[in-house]
Amino acid sequence: TTKGVAELWFIGHGTLMIKFNDMVIHIDPYSSVGDYQNFPEADLILVTHQHGDHLDLKAIEKIKTERTRIYCNKLSSDKLPGAEVMHNGEVKQFKDITVEAVPAYNIKHERSPGNPFHPKGDGNGYIITLGDKRVYIAGDTENIPEMEGLKDIYVAFLPMNLPYTMTPEMVAEAAKMFNPRILYPYHYGNTDAKLLLPLVDDKKTEVRIRDLK
Repeated sequence: TTKGVAELWFIGHGTLMIKFNDMVIHIDPYSSVGDYQNFPEADLILVTHQHGDHLDLKAIEKIKTERTRIYCNKLSSDKLPGAEVMHNGEVKQFKDITVEAVPAYNIKHERSPGNPFHPKGDGNGYIITLGDKRVYIAGDTENIPEMEGLKDIYVAFLPMNLPYTMTPEMVAEAAKMFNPRILYPYHYGNTDAKLLLPLVDDKKTEVRIRDLK
């Protein structure tokens, strides 16, 4: 980036880590996909929503220090004393980076009629600006209309686990809305991630598949 090197670490599931210069950012740390006793301490932790595979207090406690900042959605805040709530559309500045909370929700996929797996307004996706590069971590969402407004996304992480988030076809539709330079399907469970490859215009977006079940 224009302000230093950003390293993306693929922990698994919906869990990521970003190293940016001397800063460590953890996203949805989850004990089931990593031994957090051995992970770097966090400068910043981002929690997308309150479900147990995204809000794991045991993992957070192992990487949290007195200087760690935590940004989370409202429904996670009761379990995270001292965390700063971010609502959809809110922007915060942390050291050399900008963090924007964006909507993440279901339209089609429901637990029962009228009861979506992720209701609108509950959870966050996050856009992290690192120098001149914008990284979009979508959280648990579908291809929602708000994605049309996303601008200049260099790297996008879009979830593809059924029945909770998107099908490969829905991920491809999401990618068409904002054309990220690089797309990683993540949090894809038992979905065959390679099904996404023929659905995305590789002249606009490069799909990279990593082990993020």
